[in-house]
Amino acid sequence: MVKEILIVDDQLGIRTLLSDILTNEGYGVSTAGTGKEALDKALANYYDLIILDYKLPFFNGVEVLQQLQQNQIEIPAILISGLINDEVKKTSAGLIQKVMAKPFNVKDIQQSVKLILADREV
Repeated sequence: MVKEILIVDDQLGIRTLLSDILTNEGYGVSTAGTGKEALDKALANYYDLIILDYKLPFFNGVEVLQQLQQNQIEIPAILISGLINDEVKKTSAGLIQKVMAKPFNVKDIQQSVKLILADREV
């Protein structure tokens, strides 16, 4: 069964890069450019993983995850951001499996995706 991943970033280049990489690895990939679009997609569809930027239009990445949690939807998440600080880590505790700084290493993303999805199969 194909694992479904939602990629959320307001930068088209990052969405395209991650989409291409993960599609080539056999994952089903959907994308969103805003927090609202991500929330709408995650409420309407099943995803095995969400990779999202912290700074997004409408809702930031943590707010998207908090909204999903309020709707009893729990999706493992990787947060990517140029603004990694203690406040981001503190507000996201328990919601996010991995926090990665931008610019990120593509191999680190690939490895994190594999590890998180492997944990979900157990």
